Amino acid sequence: MHPDMKAIRCSIVRGGTSKGVYFLENDLPKDPALRDKVIQAAFGGVDIRQIDGLGGADTLTSKVAIVGPSTREGCDVDYTFGQVSYTAPLVDYKGNCGNISAGVGPFAIDAGLVQAVEPVTTVRIHLTNTDNVIVAEVPVKDGRASTAGDFTIAGVPGTGSRITLDFSDTQGAQTGKLLPTGKPKEVFDFGERGSFEVSLVDAGNPLVFISAKSLGMTGVETPAEIEGNKALMDTIEMIRGRAAVKFGLVEREEDAAAKSPYVPFFAIVSPAQSYDCYNGVHVDKGDIDVVSRLLFMLKMHKTYPGTGTVCTGCAARIPGSVLWEQLSEQAKKETVLRIGHPAGIIPVEASAEERDGEIFITRAAFYRTARKIMDGQVYIKNEVFDAGAEN
Repeated sequence: MHPDMKAIRCSIVRGGTSKGVYFLENDLPKDPALRDKVIQAAFGGVDIRQIDGLGGADTLTSKVAIVGPSTREGCDVDYTFGQVSYTAPLVDYKGNCGNISAGVGPFAIDAGLVQAVEPVTTVRIHLTNTDNVIVAEVPVKDGRASTAGDFTIAGVPGTGSRITLDFSDTQGAQTGKLLPTGKPKEVFDFGERGSFEVSLVDAGNPLVFISAKSLGMTGVETPAEIEGNKALMDTIEMIRGRAAVKFGLVEREEDAAAKSPYVPFFAIVSPAQSYDCYNGVHVDKGDIDVVSRLLFMLKMHKTYPGTGTVCTGCAARIPGSVLWEQLSEQAKKETVLRIGHPAGIIPVEASAEERDGEIFITRAAFYRTARKIMDGQVYIKNEVFDAGAEN
């Protein structure tokens, strides 16, 4: 026991190309407001360096997973995802992270919440954020989640065991519809500031798709190049703000940055083309079907998010969508879509069928690796709990 601090069990897990702090639900306070204060303190509070906590001073490493026994029949565990801001006292629960989702199955198996079955354990994960189900197939060895394997993913050094994640149940997770407006494409008119064709798709997470050409881009710009263009970033947020209203995430367009910075994601797509990544990797036109650059938390993603991968795959199966228009005729017929992102390539399996004039996703799966980095305790100052009690 420490006289000035309380210890809470946690694990640091790399899931895909992100890294998060994973908590067992019962180890956190029951009161939601106090729980969020504890989580923020664990990450380092409002500080862009997150120097006093476990956060990595990056949106890709400031993520939390809360895992516990399932409250939904037919599922093995509950999982709540939070994007922890370091510029405001906020934990955003409006969406999900497919990369962090990749670590939930291994974490649950190692914590004894799910019985390990060799060689692969299927974990049915109840995503509480949107009340959907993610099905994870996790390699297992000697009663623990296996990390050894020859599978690679762009943006992560080395190899690992392949985890398959099927997100097909998450279509319409936020709005109830794959196409919230009922149309594969529509026009956002901002008067003198321009008019833009976009597609709004809700699968995995809600996304706005727009062509790079309509923004005056080639499509293969690096995240730094995009973020360094203030006029472009202002235009992106203007469009994203209107989309946030259309998705029902905020009431006013100007509130999107403060109240819903995580979703909707914003994907800038272009036809397949060769380019050099910021990390030195070369991507050849023949190895991909589409190029995409994606924004979340008001910053450009350095690789590609898992839920964004799911939604991009689904958008490729919607005739007339902005993304569909970027594809070759052959790519429109394939089951696997190969996405070229800032650090390499990520494939996604996506299949759909038409029922009564509507598109329904029948498969939306992608592959990740995950590895537990640390088990231990994070120390939270008593004043955090005292402040929570006063409120």
